[in-house]
Amino acid sequence: MIDKQQSTLETIVSDIENFYDEKLHHFLSLNGLCLAPECFEIQWIFSSYGKKEDAKIFYVEVTSSDVIPSITHILPSAIISQREIVDMFGIEVENTTKGLYLDEDSTSMPLASCGI
Repeated sequence: MIDKQQSTLETIVSDIENFYDEKLHHFLSLNGLCLAPECFEIQWIFSSYGKKEDAKIFYVEVTSSDVIPSITHILPSAIISQREIVDMFGIEVENTTKGLYLDEDSTSMPLASCGI
């Protein structure tokens, strides 16, 4: 079963904190989807240990000018996914630097335009 829950930028961190239990859940990924030019859906995806068919997806809809809050104080490994969002979509993530896949001075953001 996949449970998809919409959040806001103001509540996403507390929603994840209230849900996440390191003994029960595995953080899979932080994904981005381009919905329209300058409009994105950012997803935090978790699975339950021992139940690969169970997933919980928290998501927010944002614009390219929004700042996504970091969850590295909850899940330090999320820094890799956060840096990927910065590089690929050009969306700012709190306390996250550019330069995981692209040079820090690169102006290219391959997934920022939805191919439009």
